[in-house]
Amino acid sequence: MLATQASAQDANYPNRPVHIIVCVPAGGGVDTVTRFIAEKLEKRLGQPVVVENRSGAGGNIGAEVVFKSDPDGYTLLASQPAPITVNPLLYKGISFDPTKFEPVAIMTIIPNVLLVREDFPAKTAQEFMAYAKANPGKINYASQGIGTTSHLTAALLEHLAGIKLQHVPYKGTAPALTDLIAGHVDMMFSELSSAKKFSDAGRARILAVATEQRLPQLPNVPTFDELGVKGFESITWNAISAPPKTPREIVAKLNEAIEDVLASPEAKAHFAKINAQPASGSPAQATAFIEKETKTWGGVIKQAGIQPH
Repeated sequence: MLATQASAQDANYPNRPVHIIVCVPAGGGVDTVTRFIAEKLEKRLGQPVVVENRSGAGGNIGAEVVFKSDPDGYTLLASQPAPITVNPLLYKGISFDPTKFEPVAIMTIIPNVLLVREDFPAKTAQEFMAYAKANPGKINYASQGIGTTSHLTAALLEHLAGIKLQHVPYKGTAPALTDLIAGHVDMMFSELSSAKKFSDAGRARILAVATEQRLPQLPNVPTFDELGVKGFESITWNAISAPPKTPREIVAKLNEAIEDVLASPEAKAHFAKINAQPASGSPAQATAFIEKETKTWGGVIKQAGIQPH
């Protein structure tokens, strides 16, 4: 009887507003993407989709709220990678297990690039690598904080390229980029959309891209593979996840609606403006992608000896 009631509820889903908890502050990359998708989802789901920001502790606060919510598809998580991948390796006392979330969809993928201050002595990527090898520990780099994508990407470069850099952690992207533009730090791995604005304005320079192939937006900027750093890739992405044990039918329905939004010409045009790439794929593909990213960056954390705090 209970199973019959549950399947009937799943079939009628959604019949009330859906809430998406964004685990970063309003105005950030994840928030911007989520609000665009939420607006388009309302028409496809036939219900209001309410976006609420619950930021703090590297995304853990919002993630915990969703983790402990009823698995009925009415409370979802929109996040950057860390809360659903590596945060247990970075924070003590986390009260949720990221591997138990039900991945619904990857929304967008944004390449990461090497951004240096405008007056940095190395003018090309080749010069940068030569300078880094000749001056171990003298190049300092900004990050959004310990264990963030920008930090782990630089740690991966150190490992693969055999160089030594100096880490300067900040509390978020904005203060890190502000100090880079002011010349207080030498470099930062930044997602393309933010970096390109400063590069186009002549306030910083993009020397290399952390992608497998050159980017259409930056055809003259080399990949690290071209520089001899094999296997070096880093992307920023954001995902929608549901609480553990959310019924498969509900996850599938949400995935189908989100995929429909991402495939629309409107979405493609919107994301092209912010240099983001709409992702696509089934819940199973989202799960495999998240598992792969967790393994990659978990390995970097352990190899770099980054301790939980």
